[in-house]
Amino acid sequence: MLATVRGIVASTGIGDVIIETNGIGLHVAVPRDVATNLRVGMDALLHTVLIPREDEWLLFGFSTAEDKQLFTILRGVSGVGPRTALAILSTMPALEIAEAVDSGDDSRFRVVPGIGQKTASLIIVSLTGKMPQASNSETSDLADALTGLGWAHSVAREVARDVIRDAPTANLSERLKIALASLGGNS
Repeated sequence: MLATVRGIVASTGIGDVIIETNGIGLHVAVPRDVATNLRVGMDALLHTVLIPREDEWLLFGFSTAEDKQLFTILRGVSGVGPRTALAILSTMPALEIAEAVDSGDDSRFRVVPGIGQKTASLIIVSLTGKMPQASNSETSDLADALTGLGWAHSVAREVARDVIRDAPTANLSERLKIALASLGGNS
């Protein structure tokens, strides 16, 4: 129904913003990092999900279509509603969610308010095979290159994740240079 919203940021909160478009102020619940990056007066484009309820309509917004897709995937897990899915995206970046699912590490989800052992395990089981793979393969490629140069796998994986988060549009060669610079030549 509402796939995107573009307008001027009228106000920001911890997990929400008001976007004014054509004289209408839309209250949009957003992940914490989105709210932090938006400033009053700036033009914003959010990829949105509208969830009509009996007593209210909820509008959720994301800076990328991929985060919107991940929100929808998370909502498909039994016991994970829209507010819990938003809390997950506010606590964990998409890459960390994908890594937790790949490794089967449900403890990462238990740090999210409202998620216990049962729901965390259910998230892992439900999301296995459903996560976008591009970020994971990019992380693996960079981590493999670093381990080939002598760094421990755990260090290489952590640095690779950080570099991909900080330089999302860089190619592998550029990312390798950034990673090596951040490691400072210590193997």
